[in-house]
Amino acid sequence: MVAGIMMALALTVPAQARELPKLGQAPLQQVVAALTLEEKISLVTGQGMSFPGLPDDMQAPVVGAIEDHVPGAAGATVAVPRLGIPSLVLADGPAGVRIEPTRKNAPGKTFHATAFPIGSALASSWDTALVREVGSAIADEAAAYDVDVMLTPALNIHRFPLGGRNFEYYSEDPLVAGETAAALVLGLQDRGVGASVKHFAVNNHEWNRNTINARVDERALREIYLKGFEIAMRKGQPWTVMSSYNKLNGTYTSESTWLLTDVLRKQWGYQGLVMTDWFGGKDAVAQMEAGNELLMPGTGNQRKLLRAAVADGKLDERVLDRNVTRVLELVLRSRAFKQAPHSDAPDLRGNAIISRHAASQGMVLLKNDGATLPLAAASRLAVLGDGSYEVITGGTGSGDVNKAYAIPLAQGLQNAGFSNAAGLGERYASYIAEQTPKRPTTAWYLPKARVPERAVDVAELAQLAQQQDMAVVTISRGSGEFVDRKPENDFQLSDVERALLVATSKAFHAQGKKLVVVLNIGGVMEMASWRDLADAILLAWQPGQEAGNAIADVLSGAVNPSGKLADTFAIQLADYPANDGFPGKVLLGPDPNDKSIFGQIARAAEVEYRDSIWVGYRHFDTRKVDVAYPFGFGLSYTDFGYSDLKVEGGEQGPVRASVKVTNTGKVAGREVAQVYVSAPSSLLPKPAQELRAFAKTTLLQPGQSQVLQFQIEGKDLASFNPELGRWVADKGRYSLRVGASSRDIRAQQSFDKAEASNYTP
Repeated sequence: MVAGIMMALALTVPAQARELPKLGQAPLQQVVAALTLEEKISLVTGQGMSFPGLPDDMQAPVVGAIEDHVPGAAGATVAVPRLGIPSLVLADGPAGVRIEPTRKNAPGKTFHATAFPIGSALASSWDTALVREVGSAIADEAAAYDVDVMLTPALNIHRFPLGGRNFEYYSEDPLVAGETAAALVLGLQDRGVGASVKHFAVNNHEWNRNTINARVDERALREIYLKGFEIAMRKGQPWTVMSSYNKLNGTYTSESTWLLTDVLRKQWGYQGLVMTDWFGGKDAVAQMEAGNELLMPGTGNQRKLLRAAVADGKLDERVLDRNVTRVLELVLRSRAFKQAPHSDAPDLRGNAIISRHAASQGMVLLKNDGATLPLAAASRLAVLGDGSYEVITGGTGSGDVNKAYAIPLAQGLQNAGFSNAAGLGERYASYIAEQTPKRPTTAWYLPKARVPERAVDVAELAQLAQQQDMAVVTISRGSGEFVDRKPENDFQLSDVERALLVATSKAFHAQGKKLVVVLNIGGVMEMASWRDLADAILLAWQPGQEAGNAIADVLSGAVNPSGKLADTFAIQLADYPANDGFPGKVLLGPDPNDKSIFGQIARAAEVEYRDSIWVGYRHFDTRKVDVAYPFGFGLSYTDFGYSDLKVEGGEQGPVRASVKVTNTGKVAGREVAQVYVSAPSSLLPKPAQELRAFAKTTLLQPGQSQVLQFQIEGKDLASFNPELGRWVADKGRYSLRVGASSRDIRAQQSFDKAEASNYTP
């Protein structure tokens, strides 16, 4: 009787007074069951955001804001305090933490972050340990600013040099891209900050990115465009993945069950969360069903659609529960859930040292005739080019960083003990100050227009050539989100830049003196027509805030360059097979009712990847096309020898190889050994060779050697056969080649497979 009375009384207690299941204390299923429908919908859509250019139905945070907590962060998830579910803060990006440097509630205080080298520079180091260190430094700053997830790394393939975001991507090769991305993920997550591998997948250019339909055959998808992501998933285990804006073979990637569930989860075993790119996709219900669990940044319209879909039976609430569960699994890993403290005071000085070191390690020495470099101590220089005084540290858009300072080359050289011609720096400063207000204005989210290169003064150059020991000219290029590069005045030199190089080369060579060209750029450019004008060329990339110091480290010899190209530098754009049809074609005229973010009119468009697997060196080396600089190329101030190549295995299991690398020169240095494999011919056309492994030596003193070890898994010898739906490593003779670039093979050895091997996707 008493028990019955007590049960009846319990049933009359208001629901809110009962003990609620709390995240991290109760089983996850109980927490999900305790959520209201509205709370579930809020958890799979972010808090929202507001900025100029957004259509009205996308404007304004719907549930709270991050502006009072981490202003400038990309977005945040929604909290459900009654169940112990906190909000997570998500921030860009690939080159460092992107937040606002000032805050209304903290007058006089700054919130800067370190600008690290761009992705292309990190990949050119071929040093995954270094990239992991950079990832950890970024994570430390994210943690200091109370950020839970960093929206990086970005690893789409460098299919074509004009891709606007190539600067923050890594390589034309999926192995380099995947290994670099995995290292950055591990570095971030080592420190308890989540990574978001993006943009999944085939987001290879910016033109009409919100509506473009990329048509790609499955072999190219598997071998080129998805392979890097697969490597990053398996090795890095990122907490999150970001789907891309584009359609893939007719379906938005964020709505593709094949991509997000069949490939990512079932075939690769991914256990984390998938989020959209900001405002990506069109159909919130399709995104939920496909396995895109979090819609960012979240809009009121999406909530309305999901609410109606559940009510109408068009969206099974069990799908919503599954997606909410994955959001909560992410929350459980987060700093916010663990109530980790934050300081708003990252170690900017210490991280600047890491940035400077990483920048120097990714620089590639492309030319060094007559041992022009390193510079003689206390050399008197003529530092020329606008870019020597106004450095480009990185790209624009989500890959930008609000840094405390940027060191231009002229200052870096001065810091290293080199003198510039009297008055030359002042003349450039005056010119840049005069021209800056005249620059064309651009939308806030687009790359800023550059000051036009200062006109050539032949008389000035003649005088400089008489007085100074050497000329150093910087050629700069910016790029960024939302827009692709152009052939004129971008991939190619401008007329004024060409005139500057011609006149400087002529003036200094007439005096028996030399010209060094520094490339402060974000991607591949044309060099074949002008490289003979220079005695030395250093590819410095966009190297972050310590740019000038890092470049001076290499030019002075304080650092021996060890970077290698992660892309092929072709002679001309027409040599790339993707040139035919880039960036795509418009299928329909503008629809005034269909607006993408920033008020741009969206147009149905399509691009066909007719180049299939023939991307980068796979095309150039197989078809024997002359190039300016091959994939993997990079000079050093010393020399290296390769010997004692040993190869074993490969019949059924992995191939194991080793090679001895010896510093045969006169100064200490590091070398990147690249392992290429040539597969036997079969029904499928095969590239002449493909990169299957790489390793970088430690700093070797003159005469010192190191044995590098490699292991290539059986599946990595295979090609994807779309008719069979699986990977096939054909029987026959394989050639394993170790070299300093794809066209500088130093040792090779064959091994045989008596029978073909098949591997599931």
